[in-house]
Amino acid sequence: MAEAAFFVPEAWRCRDTGQEGTFVHLHVHSAYSLLRGVCRLEALIQRVVAEGMPGVAITDWANLYAAIRFVRLAKEAGIRPILGAQIPLVEESPQRPSRGDPPAVVLLAESEEGFRGLIRLVSLAHDGPEVGVSWEAVKAHAPGLFLLSGGAEGPVDAALARGDTERARDWLRRFVEVFGPNRAWLEVQDDGSERGRLSHYRLVSLGEEYGLLPVATADVHYIDPEDAPLARVVQALRQGDDGAPPPSPSPRWFASSAEMRARFAHLPQAVNAALEIAERCRVELPLGRVLLPSFDVPGGESPDGYLRRLCQEGLRQRVGDPIPTSYRDRLEHELSVIARMGFASYFLIVWDFIRYSRERGIATGPGRGSAAGSLVAYALGITGVDPVRHHLLFERFLNPERVSMPDIDIDFEDERRFEVIDYVAQKYGQDRVAQIITFGTMAARAAIRDAGRVTGLPPALVDRVAKLVPASLGITLDQALVEEPRLRALKDENEQVRTLLTVAKGLEGLPRHTSTHAAGVVIAPSALTDIVPVQRTPEGGLITQYDMASLEAVGLLKMDFLGLRTLSIIEHTRELAGERLGHAVEIDEEYTDPKTYELLGRGDTDGCFQLESSGVKHVLRDLQPNCFEDIVAVISLYRPGPMENISRYIDAKHGRVPVHYPHPDLEPILRDTYGIVVYQEQIMQIASRMAGFTLGQADVLRRAVGKKKREVLEQQRAAFVAGCLRQGHPRDLAEELYDLIVRFADYGFNRSHAVAYAVLSWRTAYLKAHYPAEFFASLLSAAMASADKVAQYVEEAFQRGIEVLPPSVQTSGAGFTVTEDGKIRFALGAIKHVGQAAVQAVLGARRAGPFHSFEDFLSRVDHRACHRRTVEALIRAGAFDELGENRDELLGRLERESHWGGGGAQLTFFGEESPGRRASSENEQEKIRHEKELMGLTFTGARVYIRVKRGGPDTLKQLGQVLARHPGSWRVRLVRSSRDVRELGDRWRVQPGPGLTSDVEALLGESSIVYHLT
Repeated sequence: MAEAAFFVPEAWRCRDTGQEGTFVHLHVHSAYSLLRGVCRLEALIQRVVAEGMPGVAITDWANLYAAIRFVRLAKEAGIRPILGAQIPLVEESPQRPSRGDPPAVVLLAESEEGFRGLIRLVSLAHDGPEVGVSWEAVKAHAPGLFLLSGGAEGPVDAALARGDTERARDWLRRFVEVFGPNRAWLEVQDDGSERGRLSHYRLVSLGEEYGLLPVATADVHYIDPEDAPLARVVQALRQGDDGAPPPSPSPRWFASSAEMRARFAHLPQAVNAALEIAERCRVELPLGRVLLPSFDVPGGESPDGYLRRLCQEGLRQRVGDPIPTSYRDRLEHELSVIARMGFASYFLIVWDFIRYSRERGIATGPGRGSAAGSLVAYALGITGVDPVRHHLLFERFLNPERVSMPDIDIDFEDERRFEVIDYVAQKYGQDRVAQIITFGTMAARAAIRDAGRVTGLPPALVDRVAKLVPASLGITLDQALVEEPRLRALKDENEQVRTLLTVAKGLEGLPRHTSTHAAGVVIAPSALTDIVPVQRTPEGGLITQYDMASLEAVGLLKMDFLGLRTLSIIEHTRELAGERLGHAVEIDEEYTDPKTYELLGRGDTDGCFQLESSGVKHVLRDLQPNCFEDIVAVISLYRPGPMENISRYIDAKHGRVPVHYPHPDLEPILRDTYGIVVYQEQIMQIASRMAGFTLGQADVLRRAVGKKKREVLEQQRAAFVAGCLRQGHPRDLAEELYDLIVRFADYGFNRSHAVAYAVLSWRTAYLKAHYPAEFFASLLSAAMASADKVAQYVEEAFQRGIEVLPPSVQTSGAGFTVTEDGKIRFALGAIKHVGQAAVQAVLGARRAGPFHSFEDFLSRVDHRACHRRTVEALIRAGAFDELGENRDELLGRLERESHWGGGGAQLTFFGEESPGRRASSENEQEKIRHEKELMGLTFTGARVYIRVKRGGPDTLKQLGQVLARHPGSWRVRLVRSSRDVRELGDRWRVQPGPGLTSDVEALLGESSIVYHLT
């Protein structure tokens, strides 16, 4: 068989490798084929360069997840990235084994048009019940694409393997009809057998009938031969197999050029064909663009003009008319930068969906990130922080000397975030708006468990090894071996453990599955599939196949629509307080309220945004904040690194140490932080004030210094020192200030972000100080999914003298509510096994009036929504106690109601025989156990702990008189020391409340009474 003549450029024949010729792999699965390949992109590119190959293709299974990252890495390495995908043909699915994949072809993009077609095909592949496309879809998007027949996994080889030559011919005819003989090739692969090589001649002979030539590929799934066991493990994970996986029938490693030429010495033209195809694939992706959707401006006005008008109107409303000069000048500066950078439409898009949110009563946050430094954003109502008042810098957000897309992230109340996303999708088009993909990777423990499952090692051993990995966020196996000596010892002494950890190490960090970014939303100027590949989630939502970084590279508008529970808590608190008081509740936004500062000074900040940790509470008690700046500083300082300055900040605030400024000109910049550099903006201001930098140049300095690259540090030092000298400052001061900037570059916090979040901290603290019952009710409603949090907040409510009442079918709501006398009623929705449908059924039936008896409840509530298991949970939780009947008796009567599932003894969800068949009533311990199982706490077994530090018989006598004034059902325990705790008799049971708390604390001192329900 004569070798076909191919044009192969001289530069492609050998790149200093000493080989007779080179090769390009055109069928390669990266790790982004998701449990099909294990080639990590960085390692793959390194191998291509080491082999002297001029390029390489990525052909992941039905996706382009890695496309942009692959292109960037390849360009950096000086090799050609060839973009492709292996596309399953689902119309062939009836002829494959039930567990197998559809036959698939490999498509490579020859041109930009071909890449757009590939984008649409991989998007279509994920738009149905099965991953894949029809041949008609391939035909529709064929221009600009090359086709490889798919090799062993392709439709031609599959047909020949079944002995169906006519079906194979049919596919060859299709290939030629759609792609022609110059854009379609028969893929030949080598399994190392003589039989396999003979099949090559058969395939080539068949192809010659249709003018199709062969091309050699290796169907690469891993890089080195030693990685074959890891690849088999990954395959077993994908197929859900347990036990040791079988060996692969063919070599799938990244073979060298010499290996490929040796494998196909009988078909040298097939090797050369790979070079020809690679040379013809010349796709240049346009990265670094800005692809903003257009905003429909009313009345034919320009986006810049409309933005200016909206800002002026908004600013008059916020700061008064006429607009003060400082605000007017700042606004003009920002608008000129936005116009010059072409971002007016961006701001209008954000303004529009924020306007929609406000009109619908959807709460938005005061700001997040550097956007709070923009006066334009403040004037438009995008943020709620006045950047002039709080000394925030626009250049930290949008720098005219470093062109990049603005990044405005928005907090919405968590329960209504999706309403805003739906609005954006409807306004700009469902095909132009999507959420953003993320990839779940195998963490250390998960990698060990997966490796153990598919390698057949004893489960007990695998579990033991996995549990030895420290439970630290993001810990790697290497770090675990350093930190945990028992894991090291086990590895050293046990061969099975060494094998397990070797396989797990290979799995660690590999992408395992796709997911949806918690907040990211992308908006395109045209159909997304004109620009990026997309796919459907199992729930039917649309997500991009590119991750956040790749979307930014192609220039699409990306925003974070974050759901913030705190906003829901604030709105719910104001709503509850307004209902009880009969008027709207306002929050002091001047930040002067003494009661709020008293609460902060006590460290009474459970439930207060960003201030809940024990460490922050300790700082607040030491600091005794008395101004808003203190809250901003606490949020900024309480982080690794800056924490070392907390004591100095506190001491300086209280005058215990002197405040030092490196130069008098820095006092206005560092005065509020007592001479300490706390914020990134302060670094920028120092550079501006002392070295004469523009704020844009200062921001470039801040970013550059933060990267800690030696050459960059020296360049910036020279520029900074030269600037200081021009300003008339001595060199030693310039060097000292630059060292200060470098030292604090890692520690400095974004002040814009800190101020915006301090606003939320203040609002939550203010509401807790002034409307504690409503605040705790809102906090509890938001925490209903966590029984531990519910118990924590209920106990704290009691501690503050706010009584929490047990659940009641007569008065409880879906969430926690507040009674007219300021008590909190436990939520029906917080009871385990009581779902929302059941709650709504109870509330719906109750609208006709209170329930007169248990049977009345059963007759009025829809048993299809509120079934027997739910009613049993309500009984066990005490929700029927107000009817005055024994819980066991109610359970027995429920058992006898046939339409509620009664009529005979059966096991309940507690694993006990149904109470209708029991002879004795449940005792108090059973009640307590059931309440804890259902609510995470117990009202029946609640205890009041009273700490008596000192005092004799008279003190105890006085305490007895106090307790007698508050009779109730809670048991009392006296605590003299950790070893001296005794429970008082039944005659001393009390009713908790503000009266009891204040009376006990008046006698025994503050914090002498503790409520415990768990």
